[in-house]
Amino acid sequence: MITLSVNGKTHQLDVEDDAPLLWVLRDELGLTGTKFGCGIAQCGACTVHMNGKAQRTCILPAKAAQGAEIVTIEALSPDLRHPVQQAWLEEDVPQCGYCQSGQIMSAAAFLKTHPEPTDADIDANLTNLCRCGTYPRIRKAVHRAAALAAKVKA
Repeated sequence: MITLSVNGKTHQLDVEDDAPLLWVLRDELGLTGTKFGCGIAQCGACTVHMNGKAQRTCILPAKAAQGAEIVTIEALSPDLRHPVQQAWLEEDVPQCGYCQSGQIMSAAAFLKTHPEPTDADIDANLTNLCRCGTYPRIRKAVHRAAALAAKVKA
């Protein structure tokens, strides 16, 4: 048995010690916004927040997440009002959309530490993969999200 705090709720789960957090979120908790992409923590489709930081979950044993506050795309904002989600919509970022929950979660965590990012900051720190190649729109949306967040703080 493991205990996980996900999206503000505590869950007691009977899973194998080495079960990846991704599959526990999807299969045990029904939180399917977090996606499987590569299975080797390279693409970022499986990104969630653990204690406020972006964490790829496809190879992270769920047991290692005990004691952490986990937030999935489903709880980033209940009404899509998070600045990153707003910017993604305004910039029409998704093409196929598969990687976007991981992209959004990575961008949201990134902006906490880089509130005024340069293109170089974005390129160096947001390493999620997008098969559709929407990187120019992602970069533009990250800048827009930073501006929206700054406006909210003002």
